[in-house]
Amino acid sequence: MMTALVLTFIGDDRPGLVNAISERVAACGGSWLESRLAHLAGKFAGILLVNIPDTKVEALGAALRELDAKGLHIAIERGDAVSDAGASSTILKLEIVGQERAGIVRDVTQALTDLGVNIEEFTSGVESAPFSGLEMFRATARLRAPRGLTADALRQSVERLAGEIMVDLAVSEGDDEK
Repeated sequence: MMTALVLTFIGDDRPGLVNAISERVAACGGSWLESRLAHLAGKFAGILLVNIPDTKVEALGAALRELDAKGLHIAIERGDAVSDAGASSTILKLEIVGQERAGIVRDVTQALTDLGVNIEEFTSGVESAPFSGLEMFRATARLRAPRGLTADALRQSVERLAGEIMVDLAVSEGDDEK
């Protein structure tokens, strides 16, 4: 039997961090299935999904805890085997662009929460606008809308919000693949 584990980690960025984790996963007979890793403000952080034999879960935990002494903080959580959330929901993509200001993420996520929409993936950043040099906030999100909430209904809701918070928000049909 195999166990799905979700690992999150953060540490000072330096060469070899991903290798240190992957060596321990492989040594315990695990498979690195999926990950999102990023360098942010001198730190390297990530979240990953591994599949590991049930008999090796404790060994992997001990091996990863050794990295904590080397400044890489890792949390381990057991994941669910298979989710049936896709059967009653729709995948949508949300794109956000606007002049950087405090509260954009809060306002957008509150509107999504009020509609019962789950954020499955969220990526954001700030960049300089061409010509003006203004800081522009950009984000994309993969959303899972509950049954009964159409893309058009979500689009109308975010269009109202876009006018209030002065950003461009676009909703499009997504796919079920990550």
